Amino acid sequence: MTVKVSVVIAVHNPGKYVEDCIGGLLRQSLPTDEFEVFFVDDGSTDETPARLDALAAEHPHLHVVHQEASGWSGKPRNTGIDAAQGEYVMFVDHDDWLGDEALERMYDYGTAHDADVVVGKMAGIGRPVPQELFRVNRPRATVENAPLIDSLTPHKMFRREFLTEHGIRFKEGRRRLEDHVFVIEAYLRARSVAVLGDYPCYYHITRDDGSNAGFQRFDPAGYFGNLREALDVVEELTEPGPLRDRLFSRWLRVEMVERLRGNRLLKLPEDYAEELYREIRGVVVERFGPGVLTHVAPMQRVVAGLVAADLYDDIRELAQWEAAIRPTGELTSLEWTSGRLTIGFEAEYESGGTPLVFRREDGRDVLDLPLSEKAREALDGQGITLDARTGESDVDLVVRNRDDATQYYLPLDSERHEADAEAEGAFRQRITATAVLDPETAAAGSPLTKGIWDFHLRIKAGGWSKECRIGAVHGEGVEPGRLAALTGEPRRLVLPYWTDGPGNLSLDVDQHTNKLEREAVVLVDPAAAVVAEGATVRLPLPLAVTGEETVQLRFERKDVGRFAADAVADGRTVTATLPVERLTGARWAVRIGVPSATRGEPNWTRLPVDVVVAADGTAKVIDRHIPSAKPAPKPTPKPKQPAPPRPLWRRVAGRVKRALTNPPKKS
Repeated sequence: MTVKVSVVIAVHNPGKYVEDCIGGLLRQSLPTDEFEVFFVDDGSTDETPARLDALAAEHPHLHVVHQEASGWSGKPRNTGIDAAQGEYVMFVDHDDWLGDEALERMYDYGTAHDADVVVGKMAGIGRPVPQELFRVNRPRATVENAPLIDSLTPHKMFRREFLTEHGIRFKEGRRRLEDHVFVIEAYLRARSVAVLGDYPCYYHITRDDGSNAGFQRFDPAGYFGNLREALDVVEELTEPGPLRDRLFSRWLRVEMVERLRGNRLLKLPEDYAEELYREIRGVVVERFGPGVLTHVAPMQRVVAGLVAADLYDDIRELAQWEAAIRPTGELTSLEWTSGRLTIGFEAEYESGGTPLVFRREDGRDVLDLPLSEKAREALDGQGITLDARTGESDVDLVVRNRDDATQYYLPLDSERHEADAEAEGAFRQRITATAVLDPETAAAGSPLTKGIWDFHLRIKAGGWSKECRIGAVHGEGVEPGRLAALTGEPRRLVLPYWTDGPGNLSLDVDQHTNKLEREAVVLVDPAAAVVAEGATVRLPLPLAVTGEETVQLRFERKDVGRFAADAVADGRTVTATLPVERLTGARWAVRIGVPSATRGEPNWTRLPVDVVVAADGTAKVIDRHIPSAKPAPKPTPKPKQPAPPRPLWRRVAGRVKRALTNPPKKS
């Protein structure tokens, strides 16, 4: 059978981190006779070579190639390309892993759209990955109609014949950005690039030991020398003009300007920061014309202008100011409607704990920046304005899986609002929005998987794009008790809740944790729970349902047994008829059983109430924390008081009497 995909993994001393990579490969849904794996061991000195050899001996589709250490990943990747037999070649780092269906989905999507390059959705665990690129599927993407330039790592599928036809290979030796050179050439030569955005294909991780190759401090001169090689490819394969300028702007934004902003600059040793700045300025002056700056955000354009004007002191002062800017998000409403969770919130930037302000000058909204007069004149001379672009401000709300960082955008409507600030001519901008989460379609049309999903708010305003969590605001419009909902078929419980400590909004899907039991203390008021005539127990448990839902109540007592009864949830209460004949004469703990899509049987959750059934069959509901009445203990008898000691004269008289009565015997 034809090999569909060849996976190439450059390996060098990964230690324990290679195990997750191996596990992802062994779980692939693509049949093992349809893909092959090449671990190219680049001179590892740890236990990895033996581990991989043993693995290959067990699995015929896994292969190991050993070679001398080359110093970087370019040569082992090229070795893997040369050995590959698959229609596509997929590159994976030795400390990352693939989604279980990644190879099958990416191959099918690529062949369906005759793609030379297939880009699978990435999930970042502790490290950033492109966001906008994977918002939707893009079957025929190009550098002109999609933000492909935001993804220059090699973790993609490339048609092998396409690589061979154009001689596309990685730069070898100890160097940086060899993947940029490889990927940008592939993008610009490809007839078609397919972006699969509805399934997390690649998990890009930050290692616990912080030893990811890309995180190590680099030599600025060597780094930006390698960066120029990527720019050379763009110049070779594009004409001067807006497209080339837009592509160049990616390196200006990510590799240069962002290194000179906020804490990222301030945390560097000062001598290293100045060396970095000098190398960045060399590239900016040498390679980037005015058109490149038009494709970056306002604040990035300002920093780039200061670089061109060689105003390093102003760059540092601006970094100090930017370091104090924080995004904030406040929850204003939370409500279930027909199985969908509606989330209202407000968002705004703050600076130093107070709302960030903008200014209006001559009908333009401008950034109120701490710039010297010299800096303002230099920017003006370059045609760089301080426009804030407040009309473009917007927000996104995503749900992100806490375990694997898979995330999905939620549909929302937003509005911009202005409010006067204290300073004359200044104003603040606040964005209000309403998002809707349907647990059964939020995952790109599919149900959210079981687990904890956190809500993350991204604010795009004034040239910044920053992310924060949504905090819990217990004000008007926000339910004090979190409503759980039963959704989907088969039914499962979805519970919004506040996290411990900061009180951020999260979602527990299908009872991944015991959050329902903790929240039941808030949701169920024991004082409002009753047993009506006919032994019908009614508990105030507000489950968000459509119409009525069938659940179960279970009554249990240690060393006695457990008895279940069908119950009906109507959105406000849960009602069931007690099996009184089985419960008479004892106190019983109460658990609610709600459906679970993954378990196939109910998940049982302890409620904060107990049911007490007297000997005559009457029943009542009490707070589970109220102890049972116990019989009064028998009084403890008083201990006998010791007799007082005899007077001394009585003790002496007794001894004399005993001596006279029993004289000692003669020997």
